[in-house]
Amino acid sequence: MSLSNTATPKYYGEFREAVMQGRTPINREIEMEMNRIDALIANPGVWYDDQPIEGFISFCEKELTLTDGSDVHLLDSFKLWAESIFGWYYFIVKSVYEPYPDGHGGHYVRKRIKKRLIKKQYLIIARSAAKSVYASFIQNYFLNVVTTTTHQVTTAPTMKQADEVLSPIRTAIARSKGSYFQFLTEGSLQNTTGSRANRQKLVSTKKGIENLLTGSLLEIRPMSIDKLQGLRVTCATIDEWLSGDIREDVVGTLEQSAAKEQNASGNNDYLILAISSEGTVRNGAGDTVKMELMKILKREYEDIHTSIWWYKLDSMAEVNDPAMWIKANPNLGKTVTYETYQADVARMESNPAVRNDILAKRFGIPTEGYTYYFTYEETLPHKKRREYWGMPCSLGGDLSQGDDFCSFSFLFPLPDGCFGIKTRNYISELTLKKLHPALRSKYDEFINEGSLIVMPGNILDTIQVYEELYDYFTEREYDVRCFGYDPYNAKEFVARWETENGPFGIEKVQQGVRTESVPLGELKKLSEERMLLFDEGIMSFAMGNCIVMEDTNGNRKLLKKRYEAKIDPVAATMDAFIAFKINREAFE
Repeated sequence: MSLSNTATPKYYGEFREAVMQGRTPINREIEMEMNRIDALIANPGVWYDDQPIEGFISFCEKELTLTDGSDVHLLDSFKLWAESIFGWYYFIVKSVYEPYPDGHGGHYVRKRIKKRLIKKQYLIIARSAAKSVYASFIQNYFLNVVTTTTHQVTTAPTMKQADEVLSPIRTAIARSKGSYFQFLTEGSLQNTTGSRANRQKLVSTKKGIENLLTGSLLEIRPMSIDKLQGLRVTCATIDEWLSGDIREDVVGTLEQSAAKEQNASGNNDYLILAISSEGTVRNGAGDTVKMELMKILKREYEDIHTSIWWYKLDSMAEVNDPAMWIKANPNLGKTVTYETYQADVARMESNPAVRNDILAKRFGIPTEGYTYYFTYEETLPHKKRREYWGMPCSLGGDLSQGDDFCSFSFLFPLPDGCFGIKTRNYISELTLKKLHPALRSKYDEFINEGSLIVMPGNILDTIQVYEELYDYFTEREYDVRCFGYDPYNAKEFVARWETENGPFGIEKVQQGVRTESVPLGELKKLSEERMLLFDEGIMSFAMGNCIVMEDTNGNRKLLKKRYEAKIDPVAATMDAFIAFKINREAFE
């Protein structure tokens, strides 16, 4: 079949038929992507060509091998994703410089140029879906089938992880299964002075994978903006951009660099392939990118140059329905067994500490924070709101990030042994402006619920914070009977408190395992029994970010692993709890 602006893509058509007949369940995001593809089919300015995708499939199955050297039988999902990349084209009219036949001088002529439509593809899919192998096939195609000289990179949170994309290519070179690879690998790499015909053309070197026929190179680069900007890449793959603690948008960096590359015909058909499973690190650069992808899928703004295949379960209820698991991994039963998924579900039920990781990696359900210390259920806020008007309480303060963020918690001992919690947190205007869009969206929720107060200026004024906090709890007639504080950066605040309220009940809580270990254990037991009654989202957010470092003797202390991952409300609650224990008689 030749170019057509009305044809339905072959492999997408088969996939759509399976979906329409109910044989393949899909989630909302895949449905939205299908609507976008249907819009391309209906668009007379976009053309479908089946020859490139058939050539890609033929190349993979005849020439390539898997990492262990076994033959390649391309998965239906691989054909569907690759068709999105290689199947769609459009035409532009552009002035191109054309030299005269005699070689002297030239002139500009207007030419109609065929360009590949898809420049970026995002693939968010569960673990064990062979996504790194798919990325390897794409890189191999650009390295050995595209005749121009290409510079290609692959990147991941670690260099060893990025090497998973190069590994199948090295195996294919060693096996040389097809006639084309036999030609590319024929000869000796040590032949540097004799005939070039007797020299190996495709080799694995210290630089990466090199095609000496075209001068093309595929190399590994660290996942850092400094190492990736200005590369002029033709093909780039980014692996696990959601899984690690990534704070830089390397996709945008590579796109800006790749857009500069342009050959003599005026064409710059670069490709950026971003693949990852869902992660447990929230509110970073990855979540900001996902917000943009959702806008594209909802067609809030059009970006026909981006392909998005986002696999996940639609709800937590589907975790217990094996028939729905294929929504998160379309290669289930081919690259990973149902038994493996069933074992993870059983493990998740018996060991809540691994729940978030399994939900994210196996089912694509994003969860808040690491929750290494507090499990997912423990971080859920209570639905019933209570104000604790006029009740006795213990106050805890954490001003260790006092230059831009500080927290206070009011801990209310209740007759049934539970503890009510209300928090008051302060942030400077400058800090709010510097937040990532995804994290800013989260902070806006806290501002709306009244638990986060934005103070004017670039840094927080401790006295202004004191006065605002004092007005807050006097208005609600909280009976503050003791005050626990972290001494770091708290001198002015504590001096003002002591002047106005007297020295009784003021307790200094020094950070460290000696002070924190026992209270953390007791708070953990209370949270397991759902006896910590909080109804504010910022407290849930902080508990979800809590990581506790434990030594060989089992002693624990709070660990602030990431500057953006605020745990200050939990630290303030712990200070209030310690002050309550020391002054328990004041509550009798």
